[in-house]
Amino acid sequence: MSPFSARTDFPRTWNPLARALAERRASGRPLVDLTETNPTRVGLPAPEPALLATPRALGYTPEPQGLLSAREAVAAHLASRGVRVSPEHLLLSASTSESYGWLFKLLCEPGDNVLVPAPSYPLFEYLTRLEGVETRTYRLPRAHGFGLDVDEVAAARDARTRAVLVVNPGNPTGHYLQEGELEALGALCAQTGMALLSDEVFSDFAWDEEPGRVATVAGRALPMPTFSLSGLSKVAGLPGLKLGWLHVGGPEAARDEALARLELVADTYLSVNTPVQLALPGLLAQAPRFQAALLARVGENRRRLLQARSREARWDVVPAHGGWSSVLRIPLAPGEEATCLALLDEGVGVQPGYFYDFTGGAFLVLSLLPPPDVFAAALEPLARVLAPSG
Repeated sequence: MSPFSARTDFPRTWNPLARALAERRASGRPLVDLTETNPTRVGLPAPEPALLATPRALGYTPEPQGLLSAREAVAAHLASRGVRVSPEHLLLSASTSESYGWLFKLLCEPGDNVLVPAPSYPLFEYLTRLEGVETRTYRLPRAHGFGLDVDEVAAARDARTRAVLVVNPGNPTGHYLQEGELEALGALCAQTGMALLSDEVFSDFAWDEEPGRVATVAGRALPMPTFSLSGLSKVAGLPGLKLGWLHVGGPEAARDEALARLELVADTYLSVNTPVQLALPGLLAQAPRFQAALLARVGENRRRLLQARSREARWDVVPAHGGWSSVLRIPLAPGEEATCLALLDEGVGVQPGYFYDFTGGAFLVLSLLPPPDVFAAALEPLARVLAPSG
């Protein structure tokens, strides 16, 4: 009998692409890495480290929801985007991943399930399983631009479904939730008793204006318990500072009960460190500078990517409206993994669509974060590998 729990027995076998990438890096051969999504490694603006050296940095005030000054800073950040929320309806955590753990504890008994979108970033199966919770997938149809189809959500749920999770905008698809989609989802949640979890970590990074876009569910009068998640990792490009926030909304009675229960959960962990909470007003005040530089970088790299596609190309850039990534639709043959391996032989690293549970075709996922000269160096081999043979 194993001394370890089944919920931590995740697969650890490397696929051929992971092995080839590790071998290339170990060999020291050059690599243009279009999988890089760490904002601290691509030359983007960062705040002054002195912001963390506050006189009260070594003090300790165990506030379960987070220091009021820090929650007020989050509320002010949301207000700058036209969203009015009360600091009393916010909780701080060490990350959105920790917020998810709290929410799965709040909403689910062991064996219950949560609906998660596909394609999407491969995180939720791990977070749910560690809490003894299952996932059920609802598809985001390519015919809808990878937007939400409430019929797909309804078909995915069963008697043990407790919540539906949306990623707004999608990662890596870059599709924002639309007003009509949210209205239909709200009606389904109210009818079936599901809560709504909205992952909004990329919401600040819209590439354009789009009518009917939902930037956040925070501050909205919705008919179900509603939880929106974000944090410093993406908003300010500071994943190492480990601070996320969770806004609780929905009908007043359910909202207040959720807050009371979450306060007890948060009090059990008290995970957010004092220096980052005290520095949060200054860190968020500098976030617009980081975001402007990132959006300029993403826009330039996407422009170059579109230009690199010839008229006769058999691949295309999937339309999107925000985020840090771009998705390419490529020919079914030779397929995602073979194409990624061929590109790696040319010194370019990209991700296959199956990493994100894409179906209905073959796809590649590229980060738009690398410096433009680095990104541009990948485009000639990319176009050559994807060019029609013969």
